[in-house]
Amino acid sequence: MPLVYKILGQSAPAATTEADLYTVPASTSTIVSSMSIANRGTAAATYRISTSAAGGATATKDYVVYDANINPNQTVVLTLGVTLATTDKIRVYASTADLSFQAYGTQVS
Repeated sequence: MPLVYKILGQSAPAATTEADLYTVPASTSTIVSSMSIANRGTAAATYRISTSAAGGATATKDYVVYDANINPNQTVVLTLGVTLATTDKIRVYASTADLSFQAYGTQVS
């Protein structure tokens, strides 16, 4: 099984809009090792991160982080070790348009 270490996804979503950060490709599983969230703005914000099995709609049970605070000009790095199967999704949400999200990990095919 080949392993590919990579940036899995990058997003700077619109304010108060959930966005897909990463979808596991066909015939692949993924280990999400870490994520970073950067607040590029001058005001505090909140963010959410969820994982959805088979790309289903986000449900209450899917949240990994919910309305966590991030200060202006701050970066938060999360060490996760989350495993995902084919078509699973990571989604992100920000209270302002000033947040950037990145996911890093390994794809196994």
